[in-house]
Amino acid sequence: MNLGPMEIGLIILAVLLLFGYKKLPDASRSMGRSMRIFKSEMKGMKDDDVRAKDEARTSPVTGQIVAPSVTPTAVDYEAEAAAAEARAADARARAEQARASAAADSNR
Repeated sequence: MNLGPMEIGLIILAVLLLFGYKKLPDASRSMGRSMRIFKSEMKGMKDDDVRAKDEARTSPVTGQIVAPSVTPTAVDYEAEAAAAEARAADARARAEQARASAAADSNR
């Protein structure tokens, strides 16, 4: 499918009518930036693949299981739950006080 000068001219005219002459430079600039970013990302992905293949061939991985040096401390979940309930009750009491003072201010 070959495009002649008449078809190319019609395409350019349609693009100008759709986007307008003021928006065309901005659109082409942003398209150029997007293409540069896309190309650099693709190059970076290819470089990462090459580096990963090289590292896989040169350095074998050996696994070791290491026991943790510090034993985890026992957690008292009941004490934490009681403290959380106390904080929630305190917050509810403060909210109720705020509602009561707001109601008293609106009645004045």
